[in-house]
Amino acid sequence: MIEVENLSKRFGKTQAVAGLSFRVEPGTITGFLGPNGAGKSTTLRSVLGLVHPDAGRATVLGVPYRDLDRPMHRVGAVLEASEVHPGRSGRNHLRVLAAAAGLPRSRVEEVLGLVELGGPAKRRVKGYSLGMRQRLGLAAALLGDPEVLVLDEPANGLDPAGIRWLRDLLRSLASQGRTILVSSHVLAEVAQTVDRVVIIHRGRLIQQASIAEVLAGAEGATRVRSPDGARLRELLAAEGAAVNESDGILLVDTAPERVGEIAAANGVVLHELTVERATLEEVFLELTGGETVE
Repeated sequence: MIEVENLSKRFGKTQAVAGLSFRVEPGTITGFLGPNGAGKSTTLRSVLGLVHPDAGRATVLGVPYRDLDRPMHRVGAVLEASEVHPGRSGRNHLRVLAAAAGLPRSRVEEVLGLVELGGPAKRRVKGYSLGMRQRLGLAAALLGDPEVLVLDEPANGLDPAGIRWLRDLLRSLASQGRTILVSSHVLAEVAQTVDRVVIIHRGRLIQQASIAEVLAGAEGATRVRSPDGARLRELLAAEGAAVNESDGILLVDTAPERVGEIAAANGVVLHELTVERATLEEVFLELTGGETVE
């Protein structure tokens, strides 16, 4: 579990985080979202003990990160700015980390297989693509078989197949009861991957809910298509509905059940009757006033 309680941090005149509180539960993947400058990086670094907050606290498994016994076995992290010696091979990089943590070399081979980096592991890191570096960073985070994962932009540099692989891996890890916090700017992918989202803006919590709740609370207009669209539009307008038309599709601010009842009562054939769902990106932009995601 990760808990952030009334966390505040200022850098000079900039209030990076202001009284932020949220919780990430075991067995879930939680997306951590916010525009540029929202305070995501400061919060993640506070969770990992890299930033000391001015007020409040961030705990992992009930204690501050610095108080964890054998932290590499409890928490794995991938930060966007993670550094790797370019002259080492991927395998040797992991062997150094494993030795420092008292882990056997066999664990290195296990995580290389897990992130599908076995072949390139013998090559020097300076020749790695960004996607390969991401896989290596994830392998390092998984070395200690941690209960908690904190991942900053883990899909950065991955191709579509790699993104799908990452999604499946994270879901598998969460199904084992691990706590996973993922910061990402790829909102379409976040919507397919996470169970819950924490959205912050200007250092404060805007929303914390399941992805289903977030999207269900932002349903769009009812979408209707009919060979007798002009007549249906008149009928709906007579009922007080606001109707817009685009390329033969009617967009109505009325529940689909009521639209269907009006059409049936008047013998109007329908070829389509659905609710346009808002995307996570649309919800995010509405909640944050249209500011770009970090």
